[in-house]
Amino acid sequence: MLEHGGRLRRAAQRYGIAHEQWLDLSTGINPMSWCGIDVPRSAWARLPEDDDGLVAAAQSYFDVPQVLPVAGSQAAIMHLPQLRAPGTVGVHALTYAEHALRWREAGHEVVPLTLADCRTAADSLDVLVLVNPNNPTGERIARAQLLEWHARLAVRGGWLIVDEAFADADPSDSVVSCTGRAGLIVLRSLGKFFGLPGARVGFVLAAQTLLDVLEERLGPWTLSGPARFIAQHALADRPWQSAMRARLHAQSARLSALLRRRGLAPAGGCNLFQWVPTVAATALHETLAREGILTRLFDAPSGLRFGLPGEDAEWERLERALGAYQGLRS
Repeated sequence: MLEHGGRLRRAAQRYGIAHEQWLDLSTGINPMSWCGIDVPRSAWARLPEDDDGLVAAAQSYFDVPQVLPVAGSQAAIMHLPQLRAPGTVGVHALTYAEHALRWREAGHEVVPLTLADCRTAADSLDVLVLVNPNNPTGERIARAQLLEWHARLAVRGGWLIVDEAFADADPSDSVVSCTGRAGLIVLRSLGKFFGLPGARVGFVLAAQTLLDVLEERLGPWTLSGPARFIAQHALADRPWQSAMRARLHAQSARLSALLRRRGLAPAGGCNLFQWVPTVAATALHETLAREGILTRLFDAPSGLRFGLPGEDAEWERLERALGAYQGLRS
């Protein structure tokens, strides 16, 4: 299994700091999660039902007629490669590593690409997988560019898969409205923007024929009743969504400014994290971890991804720790 952010219990054991004393910035998850409703007993006491209102809420939120709820977008990442005969799959060279792993495991040839490579590779690939905005670099691909690549893939029966895990905070480049087109597949979830990764709720948006095949493969009851109930109401809470998008935009700018003040200018990011490539990534990661602050460390290229602190005390704690690190290096 691949390494991911959020391994807080392991960090607590390694550094001898109690679990509840950590500031976890390793995941890019909204620290101000949606928590607008209590789950009724009936959601626990009955088997989940497909006509409970979740699909309708998702159709309204995404403004598309075809959507399949799944147990986190990870469920789709693992099963989509099994729906095609082995072929050539292009994946961004620095992105969420589960994509390349699962396509390779299913017998496909995986070709690492830069975004510049995609301009020509779309004419030779069977599948192109992109994360937009990219994780961990925050690179964004314009909607028009994505649709142009999709058209070139689709003419040969190819797929464009766009993982929009971080797009809800700013969906301006989303291609979700075009997912009725054959071969265009978008993945979303409640984990990042809504701050509800523990609910394990994701959505696949694609042509209905593909969703039917995927649903059959996944089988019944892929989401628990409580998860479905929470997701339905979170998707319907438009005032919270609007206010949160504005707040996250401001907090992301605040994080970028804080890092710059401490000599760690981000090279990219989005409204949920900032990406700082640096040869000192390991040393900085270790220094912060010894202060009970967990970041996401990357080795190739060397860099750190910083998620957003929540309360003011957490912002002050991060700034103090970065200031101390800056002092050690000066």
